[in-house]
Amino acid sequence: MTSTTNTTNRTGGLAGKVALITGGSRGIGAAIARRLARDGAAVAVTYNASPEKAEAVVREIEAAGGRALAVRADSADVGAVRNAVATTVETFGGIDVLVNNAGILVHGTVDQYSIDDFDRMVAVNVRAVFVAVQEAARHLKSGGRVINIGSMVADRTGFPGVSVYGMTKAAVASLTRGLAIDLAPRGITVNNVQPGPTETDMNPKDGPHYDLVVNMLPVKRAGTADEIAGMVSYPRQCRGGLCYRGQPDDRRRPHRVTDATTASPPLPVADRTLIARRDTDVEQKCGGNLVAPEGVTV
Repeated sequence: MTSTTNTTNRTGGLAGKVALITGGSRGIGAAIARRLARDGAAVAVTYNASPEKAEAVVREIEAAGGRALAVRADSADVGAVRNAVATTVETFGGIDVLVNNAGILVHGTVDQYSIDDFDRMVAVNVRAVFVAVQEAARHLKSGGRVINIGSMVADRTGFPGVSVYGMTKAAVASLTRGLAIDLAPRGITVNNVQPGPTETDMNPKDGPHYDLVVNMLPVKRAGTADEIAGMVSYPRQCRGGLCYRGQPDDRRRPHRVTDATTASPPLPVADRTLIARRDTDVEQKCGGNLVAPEGVTV
């Protein structure tokens, strides 16, 4: 369903823009949808098994004066992913921001893992990202933004049963760096946000592993979906790729601001570590990848 609500009161940095968030019916995806709508974008969200939650997100955005659309799309289905992009473009007249958030986690150690679960994890967590970017790239113009949602598990795995999940998120991180190079000549940036443990309905405080995971973190708390949404909001605002330059894997040294609009060609976000200091005063690694240093979550 779509909204035709007048949006003259939407004055954020994305006013007049269109964003598609896959897996946007709950958790981090829903928080991203609400944040980008608040920033002024018309927002489309995909869902697979939670139509009522997706429509609730749409209604909330509409009630705040925005425009929103819910599209059913199983990310394991190539045709459905392509259709989600096409429907977004048809409904809102284009697409400016793509957020690949949809993902699944099937636990299991290598000696017990089924090939069916392996194939579905790869299809949803990796192939769908490629397909969505490929389809959106046909419509994205200069200034377009692609933001993938990865995981810190791409870099380190703290407990058994998530090896396949970590592999898929490492693949997304690598794919992001390559896509950034592919699309940089067109003025389109590609970033990967890698959250640490984040409190959502899939990872509630009363969950069986919550305390174990949180106690491994220096800050002794999980992140929130709204904090991750804030990180997604940051690179989509970067004019021409505004960034903080740093050296790869350097997560602690202070960095200076560089306005990439002065670079020619536009500064690609691959092969660099971009450091963004947010109002929580926690350094984030981005540039290809936005992650928290040494397990700190945001």
